[in-house]
Amino acid sequence: MLNIVSSSRYKVSKKYLRGIILKWLDEQRIPADRVINIIFVGKNKMRTIASKYKNENEALPVLSFNYEDKLGEVFICYPQAVLLAAERDKRVNDMLVRLIKHGVGNLIK
Repeated sequence: MLNIVSSSRYKVSKKYLRGIILKWLDEQRIPADRVINIIFVGKNKMRTIASKYKNENEALPVLSFNYEDKLGEVFICYPQAVLLAAERDKRVNDMLVRLIKHGVGNLIK
């Protein structure tokens, strides 16, 4: 199961992302009973999470956390994703997909 959580201030196309990520999860043969939460946060929240769990005092673009065998969470810093997309001349949605795949990839290793 894939859950996408985002504030209304971030322009996240949940339907678009869900379709691409679910297809990718199927291609990766991730069990359907695996619960993955994709959570979009701002810079301050990401900095707090990174500081607490990684001892890094900066807003990282993506962080992944595995809880037991069936639950994982991927935190995406939306403002960082927008900056990365601009730097690399990519669409924001494409950068979000890339970051989500990276984060989920860390969960399934």
